[in-house]
Amino acid sequence: MIRGFSLLLPCLALASVVAHAEPLSRSTEIDFFRDAPSRSLKGFAARSDGRLVAGPALTELAGDAPADLFWSLAPTKNPAKWLLGTGPDGKIFEVSLDAKTRAFTTRELVKLDESHVFALAPLTDGSLLAGTSPKGALCLVRDGQQLARVGLPVDSIFDLLVLDGKTALAATGNPGRIYQIDLSKFAKAGVAAEKLTDQKQLADRGITLFAEIRDRNVRRLTRLSDGRIAAGSAPKGNIYTFEPAGAKADGPSHRPVVLQENRDAEVTDLLPAEDGGLFATLTFSGGSGEARITPGGRGNKDTAEPISLLPPAADRFSGRSSLVWIPGGGFPETLASRGNTAFYRVARHGDVLIVTGGEQGEVVGYDLKQRLSLTFAGSIASQLNGLASIPNQPGRFLAMRNNAPGFALIDFAGQDAREAETRRIDLSGPSQIGALRFNRLRDIAPNALQVSLRTSNGSDEIEGWSDWTALREHDGGWSAENLRGRYIKLRLTLPAAAATNAQIDKADLYALPQNRRPQLQEFRFLSANFALVPSPEPPPPVVVSLGQVIQSGNKDADAKQKGAFLGSQVVPAPGIQVVLWTVVDPDGDNLEVTFSLRRENEPAWTDIAVNSRDSYVQFDTSHFADGVYFTRLSVSEVAPRAPADRLSTTIETDDLIVDRTAPEILEASARREGDKLVVTVRGRDALSLVDGIEAIFNNGAREHTEQPVDGIRDSREETFSLEVPADRIAGATAVEVTLYDTVGNTRSRRLTW
Repeated sequence: MIRGFSLLLPCLALASVVAHAEPLSRSTEIDFFRDAPSRSLKGFAARSDGRLVAGPALTELAGDAPADLFWSLAPTKNPAKWLLGTGPDGKIFEVSLDAKTRAFTTRELVKLDESHVFALAPLTDGSLLAGTSPKGALCLVRDGQQLARVGLPVDSIFDLLVLDGKTALAATGNPGRIYQIDLSKFAKAGVAAEKLTDQKQLADRGITLFAEIRDRNVRRLTRLSDGRIAAGSAPKGNIYTFEPAGAKADGPSHRPVVLQENRDAEVTDLLPAEDGGLFATLTFSGGSGEARITPGGRGNKDTAEPISLLPPAADRFSGRSSLVWIPGGGFPETLASRGNTAFYRVARHGDVLIVTGGEQGEVVGYDLKQRLSLTFAGSIASQLNGLASIPNQPGRFLAMRNNAPGFALIDFAGQDAREAETRRIDLSGPSQIGALRFNRLRDIAPNALQVSLRTSNGSDEIEGWSDWTALREHDGGWSAENLRGRYIKLRLTLPAAAATNAQIDKADLYALPQNRRPQLQEFRFLSANFALVPSPEPPPPVVVSLGQVIQSGNKDADAKQKGAFLGSQVVPAPGIQVVLWTVVDPDGDNLEVTFSLRRENEPAWTDIAVNSRDSYVQFDTSHFADGVYFTRLSVSEVAPRAPADRLSTTIETDDLIVDRTAPEILEASARREGDKLVVTVRGRDALSLVDGIEAIFNNGAREHTEQPVDGIRDSREETFSLEVPADRIAGATAVEVTLYDTVGNTRSRRLTW
């Protein structure tokens, strides 16, 4: 009863096209926490509620890197001088900072007989304690000379903690231990080339076992406000505490208390709080197996070689990192977490925690008062694996970087202009760009904010971008003429005189997508001589739920109307032809459709439906001459699309056959063959396919078939055959056979045997 073609939809079209009232323009939300990467911030911080707030400026310090790998950073009594442990040549340098020129210089202090200097700790007498890898040597340096050296029965020394002028602790890996060092005894131990495993020999040199854990590496050490020692491990990433140094040990060493247990992680830093709590940064491996974030995090029992901090350039870290808070006597709480980022070091500036990271040189933070995450200005390096506050300079921090090695200054007290630039934002299609509107500007005069925008039609980060175009403020929005593109980048700039508590809320960018032509999805004819009685549209609901309001839209309205239309009745109606179609507009435009037809070999088109918003038409073909009629749909966009922008298209559709002529019976016979009666009819139709035969016997029996003798019903001339058992037609002497075509025309003949 239905014929035609369907490109996409297998079902009937809608009864009418819904007149949409929504605007054709679209808006794209710009969330600065999501859309402004760390490297694109200067003096701004992106907060997790989507706002831009005041933040630090990060300045890369100029200078020549003295080594390929920077591992450890320690302050000296002079705030302009720092100690630097490096690899792979095992050198220790003195770094001098010049605040005026924003540069650094270095001076080599000593070269150790090790590959990597992972830990440094200045002592009160001016000497320097160093921990190395891969031989796990503990070294004491004074005035550029190595005074003492002991090879511990470990692969690496990862951290050093000076408790007072007499005692220090060393965290080791392979195995995971903490050694207590009597500094005065160790200073007299001399330089020993061999690795010592005997506890008495170590004790004679002032080194005793403080504690041991089952995890492979003790990565970090710190002392809590109550004197307890906190430690973090790898590759499990557990956090432990131990009784204060000097307290009675449980057995040969202090017993660990597990504050937090993890898997496939590394504790990269610990920061004690004055109230007895503890902040910790943890980086979790991107897959099964052990964490591999910092050198020696996994270790190698066979070669004792550390794992490089610098992954191949093509690799991307697929793990995640967390900032954890453990209150004194309480349970761990995750404050912030980031995917595809490694957390390395944490420091505190007032109510804000600063965390340096790796992958894209991220600097992130957490506002303890607002309980919101922050993104600060980042570095050009891949890893920022060192962070320390600069003495006597509040709000200023020195960051150590790797890949490329160097230093950066993080300054919360700077008065320079602030700037933020978003990453590439996809508008989902080529668009004409309108105004940018902020939800709210706080403590900022609108004319003080400078907004620029650039566009591209391609997704490449470098190629194809336009110049920056300054947007002008008007009526609370920022815009410029003739801006077009699919991708945009946004840049915001505030002058140095802007208030330190200035805030920029999330924004919406309005755009008009490219106008695309309407498309035909489905076109169908109902069989001739049937009419459609459309079902009434469902009444609007009396009660509307919140979910319906949030999810409401034209698609919902279309679906309801479509469901009602599919319940329409199809009834016999001689001479009536029903045509169904589904035409859609990719951009949601309102459409009007004109359906026309013309007879083959005649030039004139006859309009059947003109400027209709219905998606069907039914009409009487009784006054049409028999023949093949070509059909077409002319579709045009209408309001609210502006007249000059309206697109239209004409689509050729299926041919309509008007056929009221009965088929011709060329041959017909009825003959007995054994216990069967065989009825054979060969017929032909001028326009339509022959569809089948029906046989009515004069004893009341009926039979029919639509399967032709040649097996395929595909022609206007076909032969049909019926084999009827003799017992079914007992008493019958004649049969009336009817040949019919696909549009319902019939021809009959009476046969006897």
